[in-house]
Amino acid sequence: MANNEDLFKKIISHAKEYGFVFPSSEIYDGLSAVYDYGQYGSELKKNIRDYWWKSMVQFNENIVGIDAAIFMHPTVWKASGHVDAFNDPLIDNKDSKKRYRADVLVEEYLAKIEDKINKEVEKASKRFGDAFNKEQYLTTNPRVVEYKTKMDTVSHRLYSSLEKNDLVAVKELIEELEIVCPVSGSRNWTEVRQFNLMFATQMGSTAEGADTIFLRPETAQGIFVNFLNVMKTGRMKIPFGIAQTGKAFRNEIVARQFIFRMREFEQMEMQYFIKPGNEMEWYHYWKEKRLNWHLSLGIPREKYRFHDHEKLAHYANAAADIEFEFPFGFKELEGIHSRTDFDLGAHQKFSGKKLQYFDPETNESYVPYVVETSIGLDRTFLAVLSYAYNEEKLEDGSERVVLKIPPMLAPIKIAVMPLVKKDGLAEKAREIMDSLKIDYMCQYDEKDAIGRRYRRQDAIGTPYAVTVDYDTMKDNTVTIRERDSMLQVRIPIERISEIVRERLKPVV
Repeated sequence: MANNEDLFKKIISHAKEYGFVFPSSEIYDGLSAVYDYGQYGSELKKNIRDYWWKSMVQFNENIVGIDAAIFMHPTVWKASGHVDAFNDPLIDNKDSKKRYRADVLVEEYLAKIEDKINKEVEKASKRFGDAFNKEQYLTTNPRVVEYKTKMDTVSHRLYSSLEKNDLVAVKELIEELEIVCPVSGSRNWTEVRQFNLMFATQMGSTAEGADTIFLRPETAQGIFVNFLNVMKTGRMKIPFGIAQTGKAFRNEIVARQFIFRMREFEQMEMQYFIKPGNEMEWYHYWKEKRLNWHLSLGIPREKYRFHDHEKLAHYANAAADIEFEFPFGFKELEGIHSRTDFDLGAHQKFSGKKLQYFDPETNESYVPYVVETSIGLDRTFLAVLSYAYNEEKLEDGSERVVLKIPPMLAPIKIAVMPLVKKDGLAEKAREIMDSLKIDYMCQYDEKDAIGRRYRRQDAIGTPYAVTVDYDTMKDNTVTIRERDSMLQVRIPIERISEIVRERLKPVV
């Protein structure tokens, strides 16, 4: 675990040093859990967003995109349940004065038991070698079975208490498990209380006459309130989807782990409207489809897992997370939820407007059901960055830090470099740069020795570097260097674009 913590610190440090992510307002000592994306970070973020949008909207004829406002009528959040139920259970340690999410304290306790199970499995795997049967071991080893039983019992107690809003029971569970404050090491806890996560603000010219409105805590509601507008103007037939990307805001109790949990973040969501009764078929369809999207980035399957929800939100009849193995463990990256007709039904009730679909085939009107896919853009950025970060020892004994970002997402696609600045090489390199930058984000670099320039490009994840040398002036060829293998080949200038384009395709 210590190594992973060190790795995470290195990733955060690298992100700042190379212009990916900066602490917000850093010259004023920053603002807790708020970050700014630098020159390479904003490019990487844009490329992830564009690839999601292309996969979701451009490749699906029955899915369209919108861009709804951040501010919405306050009744929207009453109808959606956010005013009354968008809470986290809050607990304070009286000695350290630190504030925690009560459910997270218990979940971290469960994660420690899971670590113990994994250690037992690892030891047994080494002991039995090829003959080791993991499934059998997990169900028959007395110690592992005991751990699993404990996890199931604690998990069931936590989620059933939260569902009933029984905060006293949550506190009792924390006390029974003898969970201590990570800072003070004491068990001197306050009562558990609910904390609403929405940011409220005033809209209006005077404080007295101002209305209280909220910064949206999710982008989904902007889709639901535009259901009729999109259906009518787009002549949409069920099943169809509406996609949106944009900022959301949550006043997190404990915002941490860099850009994993922030107070201002970006979501990429798609709500798929379907006929009631077909929801499970579409739920499983989107689960598989979304996992395949992640795998198309070239990140291996073992870095992902599904987590099916035991505790469902009041509106859902099925829910699963796609979790990614970050340096700090498996955590949620994307949620796929079967939301039934809760959202459109609630807005129909609160607004008094009919939010229904008339089915010409059956001659009936109904409130559609919804299957949602909701992914965090910042979390996907962190997943890509975490997987990409590599420290390599080279054959000559030197080391390099390289970001093996999927080429189609890389902030800079091609670096163009003259070997030296004289004898017309710089002018020729500029000419090549000008022709390539029409189609690709390129960077021109003529400062320092060529080896040092390669290292700089490796550190920001540039998949290709093109070097103009004296041979270029004779035969119009250049050296093209590939980031991951560091292989260099000689090619005609006119083939650069074709080679790069081939490499920028998704993996599957």
